[in-house]
Amino acid sequence: MRQSTPQHWERYWAEREEIDDVYSNEDRIKRQLDALAVEDRWVMEVGAGSGRDSLELAHRGAHVVVLDYTRSSFTVIRKQADRLGVTVHPVCADARAMPFREGTFGLVFHQGLMEHFRDPMPLLDENVRVLGSGGHLLVDVPQRFHVYTLAKHVMILLGRWFAGWETEYSPSELESLVRRARLQVVRTYGEWMVPGFFYRSLRYGLMRARLATLPKYPPEIWPFGPLGRKTRAWMRQRRLGLYTCAMIGTLGRK
Repeated sequence: MRQSTPQHWERYWAEREEIDDVYSNEDRIKRQLDALAVEDRWVMEVGAGSGRDSLELAHRGAHVVVLDYTRSSFTVIRKQADRLGVTVHPVCADARAMPFREGTFGLVFHQGLMEHFRDPMPLLDENVRVLGSGGHLLVDVPQRFHVYTLAKHVMILLGRWFAGWETEYSPSELESLVRRARLQVVRTYGEWMVPGFFYRSLRYGLMRARLATLPKYPPEIWPFGPLGRKTRAWMRQRRLGLYTCAMIGTLGRK
């Protein structure tokens, strides 16, 4: 049975020590957290990744813990923290058995993490355990009905997927899991890949083959750029739009 292992992530972050080579989440997490008060509150990102959003929260005055079960991403995060002059606290631990007391944090969030667990409930239950009353949990995952899903599963079958194994969720499935974890669903959001999946795949393939390095964000082509922005803005206001996104997330409250 294929699975995502620490070795997959050690290799991933060892190959991506320069954060500028990694696509950001286009501030979708930041937009969801902007309305939450974080100053002087303890906040934790589970599955530290690049740490971009944690560093933004530290800049806003939060006490930030970044937790991961491998240490390789901490190198990336420390470089950014030093450059920005902020402090974060890295902790290497299993996300299903975290070394914190109940109710420690006012906000727990993760992106690109839950889809690597075949049973997500132990992860979510542990998230809720360390969350204080009135605190928030944000869960961000790949959306099921997208070309990314098809391409990903082909790569998993071929044994070529960078993370070994992962799954995906529809908006209703994600909300159901958050409710099973005994949280109130505040809202669900979604975001599209810009530039798109095929361009990103081409760019990565050419870089791996050392044939060419395409710009991370290609020049906009009129009228497709303005039309795409208007379409996404229209779809963002509708529930159906969530089912066309590449990534979705749900914000829950304890």
